Amino acid sequence: MYCIKVLFLWGICTGFSQNLVMNPSFEEHNDCPVRLGNFSTDVIGWSTPTKGSTDYFHGCSEAMGTPKNFNGTQIADFGEGYAGFYLYAPNDYREYMQAELLSPLKKGVSYELSFFVSLAERSDFAINEFGVVFSELPLDFEIHKELSKMHLYKDTDNTFTYLEIGYSHFANDTKDWMLVSTPYVAKGNEKFMTLGNFKNNARTRKFIFKKGAKQGAYYYVDMVSLSSAEADTSGDLADTSLKKETLTLNTTHLFQHVLFDFDEYELIEGAKTYLKETYDFLVSDPSLQIVIHGHTDGVGTAPYNMRLSNNRCEAVASYFIDLGLPKERISWRGHGGSLPIAVNTTPEGRRQNRRVEFILTKIE
Repeated sequence: MYCIKVLFLWGICTGFSQNLVMNPSFEEHNDCPVRLGNFSTDVIGWSTPTKGSTDYFHGCSEAMGTPKNFNGTQIADFGEGYAGFYLYAPNDYREYMQAELLSPLKKGVSYELSFFVSLAERSDFAINEFGVVFSELPLDFEIHKELSKMHLYKDTDNTFTYLEIGYSHFANDTKDWMLVSTPYVAKGNEKFMTLGNFKNNARTRKFIFKKGAKQGAYYYVDMVSLSSAEADTSGDLADTSLKKETLTLNTTHLFQHVLFDFDEYELIEGAKTYLKETYDFLVSDPSLQIVIHGHTDGVGTAPYNMRLSNNRCEAVASYFIDLGLPKERISWRGHGGSLPIAVNTTPEGRRQNRRVEFILTKIE
C-alpha cells in the first residue's frame, strides 16, 4: 500500500521535479464541455484509449459544470475543471483517461505519481484499487469493457508496464478529495500514462454502500502529477550554492529549489536546505533585508492564484523567521498570475511563470 504526499515545484528548475503531465488539473480545453463523453476532444493533452465515454467538467459550463453536475457536487480545488469516469459499472463497462507525457521517462529513474479522487455522490459502489499503465505508444482499443492485460499483450508493437495502487480502505469520500499516489521506477521510454480500473467486475474489490446498488463507482479526478523523485544536477542548475558576488542589490533573484506539500503550504526538507543557504547569506550581512514575491501561472481563477501565491510566500518568510531572522528584515507579496514572464499557452511557459523570487535591499 502506498500513500504519500504529493510535492509541487514552486519556482523554475530545469531538471528538478518537473511535472511531466500536460494540463494536470484539466483547466485547458478546446471547448467548454456541453455534453457527456467529450473528454478526449475537449481536454488538451489528454485522450481516451477505449470507447468508454470519460467526462469533462468545468465551471464555464452549465450542462457539465463544477461544482454541480449530473453525478453530484464537488468543488474543484485546483482551478475550475476536473475529469470524471467509471472505474466500476454493470456489465464490466469501464472508462479511462490517457495522458501523453511531456518527455519520455528515463530508465532506472524513480518517479512519483499522484492524483486526487473524490467519489461522486450518485455512486453506490466504492473501490480500493487504482490501475496505471505506462506505455511507449498510445493505447487504442475498440472496446467498452475493461482494458485487460490480454488486450495490452495483443499490441505486440507497444511495450507497457502495469501497476496497481491499493489501499486498506475503500475510497468512498464524496465530500473531500483523496490523494492517490505511488512510486514508479521507469523501464525507459514510457511516453504515455493511462489511469483506470483494468480488472473486470468479478476481480475488482468493491464496497456496496447503497441498497439496490446499480449505478457503479464514478470518480472525479483532479491534479495529476508525475515527477522525478531524483534531482537532476545537470545543466544550468548544477551549482545552486549562493555566492555573494552573484547576488546584487535591488535585483530580482529566483529561488531555484523550493517545494511544498500540497495545500498545507509546508516546506519539505529539500526546500529548507536551499533556503538555509539564503538565510546564512542574510545573517552574514545584517544590513540586508529580503522581499519575497510569489507568482503562479494563468491556470485557475484570479482569487485562487492570489491566495496560493501569498500563502507560499508566507511559508518561505515563516521559515526564515523560525531560523532567527528578524521579521522586520522580511516582507512579501503575492501577485497570482498577474506578472507572467512567459506565455501561458504552452507547458514550458506556464512552468516558467510558477515561481518565487526575492529581492535584496539595504536597510535604511
